[in-house]
Amino acid sequence: MQPKHPDPEHADRGYAIRQVDRYHQGRHEQVSDAVTEEVPVAMLYNEMPFAVMMVTPLDLEDFALGFSLSEGLVAKPEELQSIQLRYRLEGIELAMEVASDVIAQRSGSHGERLLPGRSGCGLCGARMLEDAVRHPAPVGNGPRVQAAALERALEALRAMQPVNSTTGSVHAAAWVEVDGGIVMVREDVGRHNALDKLIGAMVKAGIDPQQGFLLVTSRASYEMVTKAASAGISLMAAISAPTALAIHLAEGTEMTLVGFARPGSYVVYTHPQRLLHAAEAAP
Repeated sequence: MQPKHPDPEHADRGYAIRQVDRYHQGRHEQVSDAVTEEVPVAMLYNEMPFAVMMVTPLDLEDFALGFSLSEGLVAKPEELQSIQLRYRLEGIELAMEVASDVIAQRSGSHGERLLPGRSGCGLCGARMLEDAVRHPAPVGNGPRVQAAALERALEALRAMQPVNSTTGSVHAAAWVEVDGGIVMVREDVGRHNALDKLIGAMVKAGIDPQQGFLLVTSRASYEMVTKAASAGISLMAAISAPTALAIHLAEGTEMTLVGFARPGSYVVYTHPQRLLHAAEAAP
């Protein structure tokens, strides 16, 4: 059975309406339910297949730019010369033209496609071990952030996730100013896809990654730290736990990594000097 791709006219909402049978406390009713869209998106660079990702079909141009940058397929935004969305029976093709030979190098001498990516997969098409675990450069000084700003962002984020509010099944990545104000949010069924979308949107908007911090509604896995560090983000806070490899990479890139971020509590795993408590607040 072929997967049903979203109607292009309604793809911008990120969810579909389905009739379901709901059972609650012995009662049964048939109702309409909103469920998150998850479609195959084939990433083509210069018409060469690179990877297939399972993506919520929102903000796909942001995703194209963020993925290309965070995966090291382009070194700077202007190398991504064009983006074209092609709706197919099986899903969506995201066809990109790039001024780089990195694609040919990573796709192999015969141009075969790299590994398909799933919504929960962090390999994102990496075939070799050295591609799977990359070590970005140090992230720079970055800002010092008061803990109250992190709490302010945590309290505000829920109201800024329209797809998750409707379906309850997607992750979000948010860019937050030093005072705790949320600048932009991107959502996706895949946590790393949401981050790629956010990175792409930040680059398009000209946002300086040294002037704020990242908040994600997922665990802090190694690929999340790798992508954030590649974008020059110096502080990342996640509402769930980090992995050991994520901590190792955050330490090496000099990133402040915060996990289990909740109102009133959090755990700082690396470089705690950037997160200020009330008694330590800078004048």
